[in-house]
Amino acid sequence: MENDQAFLDEVRSFLSERLTPDLRAAGQRTTGTHSDIEACRIWHRRLYERGWIAPAWPLAHGGTGWSARQRFLFERECALNDAPILFAGGIRSIGPLLISMGTLEQRERYLAPILTGDDLWCQGFSEAGAGSDLAALGTRAVRDGDAYVVNGAKIWTTGAHHANRMFALVRSARGARPQEGITFLLIDMATPGLKVEPILSFDGDHEFNQVIFDDVRVPLANRVGAEGEGWAVAKHLMRFARSNNTTSGLLRRAYRALERLLAAGPEADAGFPARLAAIGTELRAFESFELRLMSEGRLAGDDEVSSSLMKCMASELHQRITEIALDLAGPYAAVAGTLNGNSPAFAGEAAHAAHKYFSTRAASIYSGTNETHRNIIARSIAAPREHPRH
Repeated sequence: MENDQAFLDEVRSFLSERLTPDLRAAGQRTTGTHSDIEACRIWHRRLYERGWIAPAWPLAHGGTGWSARQRFLFERECALNDAPILFAGGIRSIGPLLISMGTLEQRERYLAPILTGDDLWCQGFSEAGAGSDLAALGTRAVRDGDAYVVNGAKIWTTGAHHANRMFALVRSARGARPQEGITFLLIDMATPGLKVEPILSFDGDHEFNQVIFDDVRVPLANRVGAEGEGWAVAKHLMRFARSNNTTSGLLRRAYRALERLLAAGPEADAGFPARLAAIGTELRAFESFELRLMSEGRLAGDDEVSSSLMKCMASELHQRITEIALDLAGPYAAVAGTLNGNSPAFAGEAAHAAHKYFSTRAASIYSGTNETHRNIIARSIAAPREHPRH
């Protein structure tokens, strides 16, 4: 389309000018949920200065006013140019939630620092006994004057060592159902009594943490929604998160890494080009499906089934791409340096393939296991439909 080309020319010009080689290298090296944090901060600021940091937000709150197709094209161009993957829980999750459900005071306080990148947010949901069964959480919040006093622990908290803010679920009461009595809070990570402990993953990366709360005081003004109704707030937020945590842009990056590995290595088995072509076809089909749902407004936070469907499809396609890369890397994924005359480029790409493979094993678990999401999808199919009366 003519308008598409004008838009793409503008985006490509910006990326060519502002996406420096060191930022591109950081994007290429990314194996987890976000790139090197300093690269994230630099790229976040450059996007903010251009007015492009929050494409999906309403224009009145700092969004771009782009169409769904333009948002899709922008993310694809960022992926094709190896832009850093942002540490963007604020942009993707809590920001849209506050726009939708926050108070005026909360929006005035938190939205601007999210846009500038001055505030980085982590998510305090999972606990040792409450992962996919999130309603089993035990971190307690007791009202004391104008504050809640929070005690307990969160685990697998991505980026808590980088974040200065957390949005969290806490238990403020016991109800007839486990989903009752849960409250949604916004927490300053510098509050006395809050401690972050690192958790290293299998491949040695530090993305995850345990967060301990020991009499942490959180002002009542930092509650989103009514006391005891945090479950409904969290469900709304998770619909944003599930449709955002494995987008076609992330899949396109993994596919590009697979192409680089194939180009840098020794002659591959005759079956690999066919596998690459097949997975490329799957990726293009997923991109078309994602664009369709975006254009229909079904990924805006209210369509639980669409967000669950996207989460399952995207995370499993992500895993299949990295499985092919690991097969191609073979034993070289497990060793450092070059062997048998392989180039340093291949050695680096093979090591990247191994890290990426292990990282994506969690993709079908976080934001709710894919089994849980298949139950949501199945219930929507099996739900009785009303038939018109004659």
